[in-house]
Amino acid sequence: MNKVNVNKSDLLDTLTGSIVVLDAGLHVVYMNQAAEMLFGQSQQRAVGIPVALLLRSHEVLEHLGLALSLSDPQSLRECVIEVAHGEQITIDCVISPLALSDWQNHLLLEVHRVDRKLRIVREEQVIHQQQAVHELVRGIAHEIKNPLGGLRGAAQLLESELDDPELKEYTQIIISEADRLKHLVDGMLGPSRLPLTESVNIHEVLEHVRHLVSAEVPASVRFVRDYDPSLPEFQGDRNQLVQVVLNIVNNATRALDGAGLIELRTRVLRQCTIQQIRYRHVLKVEICDNGPGVPEHLQDKLFLPMVSGHPEGSGLGLAIAQRLVRRHHGLIHCESVAGRTCFSILIPLEDDHVAH
Repeated sequence: MNKVNVNKSDLLDTLTGSIVVLDAGLHVVYMNQAAEMLFGQSQQRAVGIPVALLLRSHEVLEHLGLALSLSDPQSLRECVIEVAHGEQITIDCVISPLALSDWQNHLLLEVHRVDRKLRIVREEQVIHQQQAVHELVRGIAHEIKNPLGGLRGAAQLLESELDDPELKEYTQIIISEADRLKHLVDGMLGPSRLPLTESVNIHEVLEHVRHLVSAEVPASVRFVRDYDPSLPEFQGDRNQLVQVVLNIVNNATRALDGAGLIELRTRVLRQCTIQQIRYRHVLKVEICDNGPGVPEHLQDKLFLPMVSGHPEGSGLGLAIAQRLVRRHHGLIHCESVAGRTCFSILIPLEDDHVAH
């Protein structure tokens, strides 16, 4: 039988997982091609540098030290790290001590990026949650609007029979309160019309909203724009998209409470999955602020009706915005920590998609 001589590094390069080999001083000895792509660093430049310069995470460094001292494998799940170019990503990783002849007292760090999978899972949860709530609201709205119409009609008939103006004031209160409740229920259901498609320039939409809001906020609220000039126009409902962006920007200005920074950024994502469909090109609009952040107990409920972080808020704006974007086959999601809240609007740029 012929003996096949295979180089270890050639084998590791065939793996889709990111592999990094570290010496006893936690310096990089080897990286496979997947790791080069993940960390944005070539093996030639990475060899010899401390792993702490490759990824920033006290938790990962602590487990690397344990694996060395105990000669025992370690694993981490859903750990947030910062890579060399400043991006924060979520990973699963396994750390294994090596006992190979030329890699004695070395560690094998195997990293799998999971934030994209987590995002897809979160998006599916949001969609299912909103669908269930919307069906519930529709049922409640039907039960409320029918008797409201009867109450309003009865109040109008009663008013026509009354001669005393003071008594008519009471019927007017009944009519106005019935109308108010009807508008509230209609708001919870969201807009009923389908998008009126036309060619939309997302930068024109963003600039229109920026001018509207800038006229109402103090000069201490500043806008920073980072637009991708290569973005094409796409088919959508301009007025509905203005409503979406305006709602999110207004929320950002309220969070800043008179002073701070709002960033408007556009990018194109390639091979992006939205609502279980994988699209070749997706528009990503980010609206970020440096305010105090969304309270943790509200982050999973932001897009549900009647949920608001502002005492004067109706709790309908984000729920309606999400429904409008979903009508464009897209989705809104939010990431928030103290000092940075970022709403991302994802909308397919064309109808072509690949099976997922």
